[in-house]
Amino acid sequence: MPEEKTYKEALSHKVFEYITQAADNLSLETYAIGGFVRDYFLQRGDAKDIDVVAVGSGIALAEEVAKLLPHQPKVQVFKTYGTAMLRAFDLEIEFVGARKESYTEDSRNPEVESGSLEDDQNRRDFTINALALQLNKSSFGKLLDPFNGLNDLKNQIIKTPLEPGVTYSDDPLRMMRAIRFASQLGFKIEEKSLDAITTHHKRIKIISKERVVDELNKILSSPTPSIGFGLLRKTKLLPIILPELSALQGIDEKEGQRHKDNFWHTLEVVDNIAKNTDDVWLRWAALLHDIGKAPTKKFHKKIGWTFHGHEFVGAKMVFSLFKRLKMPLNEKMKFVQKMVFMSSRPIVIAEDHVTDSAVRRLIFDAGESIESLMTLCEADITTKNPKRYKKYHNNFKVVRQKLKEVEERDHVRNFQPPVSGEEIMKTFNIQPSKEIGIIKSAIKEAILDGEIPNEYEAAKAFMIEKGTQLGLTTNETKNV
Repeated sequence: MPEEKTYKEALSHKVFEYITQAADNLSLETYAIGGFVRDYFLQRGDAKDIDVVAVGSGIALAEEVAKLLPHQPKVQVFKTYGTAMLRAFDLEIEFVGARKESYTEDSRNPEVESGSLEDDQNRRDFTINALALQLNKSSFGKLLDPFNGLNDLKNQIIKTPLEPGVTYSDDPLRMMRAIRFASQLGFKIEEKSLDAITTHHKRIKIISKERVVDELNKILSSPTPSIGFGLLRKTKLLPIILPELSALQGIDEKEGQRHKDNFWHTLEVVDNIAKNTDDVWLRWAALLHDIGKAPTKKFHKKIGWTFHGHEFVGAKMVFSLFKRLKMPLNEKMKFVQKMVFMSSRPIVIAEDHVTDSAVRRLIFDAGESIESLMTLCEADITTKNPKRYKKYHNNFKVVRQKLKEVEERDHVRNFQPPVSGEEIMKTFNIQPSKEIGIIKSAIKEAILDGEIPNEYEAAKAFMIEKGTQLGLTTNETKNV
């Protein structure tokens, strides 16, 4: 990391010319602060948003910048918070007046009053987010780092500017943000700070479900999500936020028989899948794929520990969990449910002789999600035995090859019966009835079992045969 005290190169984007001009026009002491500055020192690529703090009116500064910009963008003003936002050069820029804050016990929304830059830096969540670069022409690029945040970046430490107990109690969402940054950046949370999170963990209850889920999504989207979820467990936040996941922890032993710790196994699965997909909903499926094991766990003397039906129970739990956390109850939730419900299907096929019929049914049931399901099941291989690990992966290679061959031949994905209900009614001259459903279902089962090919003529002949068995007669027969 650079050692000099001014960092003009961090402010090379053209937008800063306009912000500097506007700040000097209004004689406002102005700084870039927060994530933009932090990420510059971390060399984390191009910024998408910039936070600007002015010692004075951030709204006035935003409006002045908008006047100077060639396209004069619209300024969105949030008077309640004293902030404003505009878009320029594919960037989202938020302006705020420097402020100090005070909190009440039951809310994370502070009482706000104008303050100095020092006041504003004091209210920041972490030292690495309190770094500020001056934008005024006279001191352009000057770094203001009152809490040695640059040093904490070098040492990969997350700590608070003020006493951590105050910081976390004031705004408990910062507890999850600390854990999220640890997971995203691979940083360590300072021990004193970690202890404070544990002490104040119950304060997370005043945070809205939407805010909590936003942080959970960011933890899940990090390169190694287990870091975040391990810290949520360590700080006692997990049982409050995701009790279904917390319930998986621990190993029971009876008569010398033990089962694996399904909590730590789950985190291994999530880390495995994170290497192969950025799809946060598939990562959610990995996180929740075993939640049905806690309520279905039983011990039998002859066979040991079982978790019968855990996929079915887990899929039902997904709905309750999503509803409680105010997550979307749409196709995203249904996708996670489907993945949890089907999570063992490819494993069973891989362990047995791979029949075309079993593969056809797997493709039919998974539909467009078949690739996601296979990715999840491969991530579920966490054995430390090299021979078993290789064997399981080789088995899945066989299943994948079978999937390809069967789909190319039988076209089962997004299956539509070759014979429609209308044709069944016309052939037998009948009105809508249960017999139509019976015939359509029989055709589907015959195709999936390989009794007939997925072709019109074969399906039509089977339809007539099945209808005859049900006592129906075709128009041709009636005319004889």
